[in-house]
Amino acid sequence: MGCGKEFHSGNCVCDILKEIVEAQNDVIENCCSTSCEQSISDLLGDNEGGNGLDTVPVILYCKDSCKPFQGFGANPDDIGEMTSSFFFRVKRVDDDCCAVVELLRDPEDDDNCPKNPVDQDTNPLCATGICITVDLNCFCHVTCLPAVNAVT
Repeated sequence: MGCGKEFHSGNCVCDILKEIVEAQNDVIENCCSTSCEQSISDLLGDNEGGNGLDTVPVILYCKDSCKPFQGFGANPDDIGEMTSSFFFRVKRVDDDCCAVVELLRDPEDDDNCPKNPVDQDTNPLCATGICITVDLNCFCHVTCLPAVNAVT
């Protein structure tokens, strides 16, 4: 197979993965039970009135470290109380890939500074009102969680 026969992006890994996806799609329908596409589809729903979901929570991974990005902000009701989260709701993305994201947290989670995403309570994830601005060019990976109703 070499380093990508059909694709020539200049990135050997990218070229081979494109070939693998193309070959897999020829053999089986390419569906994931958890993915960004699935979360967006669930958010939009098939119902005319919607399904009550309003948010696709995301985890962003920093480009240089491949580690999950942790955002920090002040509680809007108490500026002295800082909190952090690995889970975000995308609010806006500009043409220059500058995005405003809102921290999502379980309101009952007392750990204001979890060490990684699996340590953070997520049931339920709720909007905090804490928004930060990020440069999306600093991230190499995004994980989408299943769509939820986070805005109350």
